[in-house]
Amino acid sequence: MEKAKARMKTIAVIGLGLALVLGISRVGTGQDKKAFVVRNATEGPRVMAEGGLLDILRRHGFAASAVEAVKLTPSEEKEYGEWNRDALESLHIGRLVFAHRLNEGLAIGLLTNCVDLLGMLAGLQHLGPPAEVGKTSEQSLQRDGLAGTKLLRVGLIYLDAHADFNTPETTLSGMLGGMDVAVAAGLCLTRLRLKTGLDPALPTRYIVFGGLRDVDPLEQDLLDRSDAEFLSVDDLRHASPKIDSQMDRLGRLTDVIYVHIDMDVLDPSEVRGHSLSVPQGPTSLELAAAVERVFRHPKAGAIGIASLPYLERDKDGVSLKAAYRLIEGALQGYKNR
Repeated sequence: MEKAKARMKTIAVIGLGLALVLGISRVGTGQDKKAFVVRNATEGPRVMAEGGLLDILRRHGFAASAVEAVKLTPSEEKEYGEWNRDALESLHIGRLVFAHRLNEGLAIGLLTNCVDLLGMLAGLQHLGPPAEVGKTSEQSLQRDGLAGTKLLRVGLIYLDAHADFNTPETTLSGMLGGMDVAVAAGLCLTRLRLKTGLDPALPTRYIVFGGLRDVDPLEQDLLDRSDAEFLSVDDLRHASPKIDSQMDRLGRLTDVIYVHIDMDVLDPSEVRGHSLSVPQGPTSLELAAAVERVFRHPKAGAIGIASLPYLERDKDGVSLKAAYRLIEGALQGYKNR
C-alpha cells in the first residue's frame, strides 16, 4: 500500500512538472482558455473594447489582459496620404497579432473598417518561427526577403454584404474599403499590401465569402474568374453543414483561418447607423450560431469585427450587443472543439 501511494505521489509530481513546463497550469485562475484583443485607436473599436468585452471573455472562461491599442508614431501621423496611413495602421495591427502566439488562444481584432483586414492577415501569416533566433517581431515584419522564414498559409472567411473585391480599374466608388480583399489577394495596390507586411498575397482559393448581396458588375466578373468560394445568406442563417465543408477545405489548404466580419453583413435592423447596410441579412443570433460552427474547427484562430455603428449612430446599443453576440459565438465554438 505504501509503495502504491508513493508511486501515485511520484506520478502526480511528474504531472504537475509537465503542466508547468508546458504552460498549462491553471492554479489560481480557474480558466483554461486565453484570448488576445487588439484594437484600432478609433471610436468604434474603443466602444467595443470598453463596453464590457473583458467581462464577456472572463464569463466564458477566457483569461484576457488589457486590450492592446494600435497607435501610429508621431512621425507616421505626419506621413502624407490617407491610404498610406491606413497601411501603417495595418502594419501596427500585424505587429501586435504577431506578438501573440496561436497556442496562447484566440486573437480578437476590434477594427475601424475592413482595410484593417490586411494587418490581421499579415500578423497571422508571420506567426511561424522566425528565421533567426532573437529576431524581433518588427524585424520579421520588415524583412527584405522570404528566404529562411516560415510563413503560415492563412485562410480567410469574409462575412460582409459586399465582396470588397474591386480594384482601381473596376471600382465605382473609389473607396479603398471596397478593395481590401482584392489587395489581400494580390490583384492590385501591391505597394500598399507590402507596406502592411502581407507578403505573399493570399491565393483566392484560400478565400470564402459569406453573406454577399451587393456586388458591383465588374467586381462580379473578378469573383467569377477567381477560385474563391461562397456561403449564402441562407447558409449563414441556418448554420448550414456547408460551413463545415468550407472549413474542412480551408483546413487542408492552410495553417490558420481568420474570420472577418463587417457589421453590414447583418440585417439593417441591427445596424441602423451603418451607412452601407443592405437588406435581407442574417440576424446576429443567426450569424453567431454560424460563427460558433466555424470556430469549432481547430484551425480557426482569429476573429475581427469591423465597421461598428457607435454612439449617436447606435443610441440604443443594438449594434454593440450584436457585435458582442458574434464574439461570443466565436468563444463558444472555440470552447467546444
